[in-house]
Amino acid sequence: MALTIGLTGGIASGKSTVTKMIRELGIPVIDADQIARDVVKMGEEAYKQIIQTFGQDILQENGEIDRTKLGAIVFHNEQERKKLNAIVHPVVRRRMLAEKEAYVQKGAQTVVLDIPLLFESELTHLVDKIIVVYVDDDVQLERLMKRNGFSKEEALARIRAQMPLREKVKKADAVIDNNGTIEETKQQLLQIFKRWNAL
Repeated sequence: MALTIGLTGGIASGKSTVTKMIRELGIPVIDADQIARDVVKMGEEAYKQIIQTFGQDILQENGEIDRTKLGAIVFHNEQERKKLNAIVHPVVRRRMLAEKEAYVQKGAQTVVLDIPLLFESELTHLVDKIIVVYVDDDVQLERLMKRNGFSKEEALARIRAQMPLREKVKKADAVIDNNGTIEETKQQLLQIFKRWNAL
C-alpha cells in the first residue's frame, strides 16, 4: 500500500523549496497548482465554464485566461472565489487521483500531493499524512512582497485568503519550520520521511 503524503503551507512559506527536495529524493510529487493551470487552458472544460461565469473581460487578446484579472476579482470577493473553486477544484481532484494511481501502478511506495489549499478545500481525506511548511508571519509577508512585487496590502489580501499558518500547524502530522537555512529545512524533511518509512 503506497503512502500518500499531503504537502501544504501558506503562500510564500517555502513549500516549492521543499517540493524540489522531495523530487531530488526520487519521490513523485503531484502539483495541484500546476494541474489547476493546465485545466483552465483553452479548450478545456473548466476554461469554458470560467468564461460563462466571469465573462469575456477576463481573457487576454490571444484568448487565454488573464490570471491577474481573474485574481483581482476572486481575491477580494469570497463569493466569486467560491464560484471559481466550484469549477476548478473537482477537475483538479480527479486529475490528481488519476496521476497518483498511475505512480502507484508503476510501483511508487510514496506519493506526495502538493496542495496549497489542502485544508481550505477539505481534501485531507485524499492523504494519509500531512506535512505543513511553516514560516513566521513577518517572514511570509516580506517574502511575498519581495517575490511578487506586491504592496503590503496586496500581499496581505492573498495571505488572508488562506487559512492562517498557525491553524494549519495544529492540523498537521508533521511541521517543517522554514525560518532557518535550506540545510535545516532539508534535515527536518529527511527526519519526517525516515520516521514514516517514506524513503
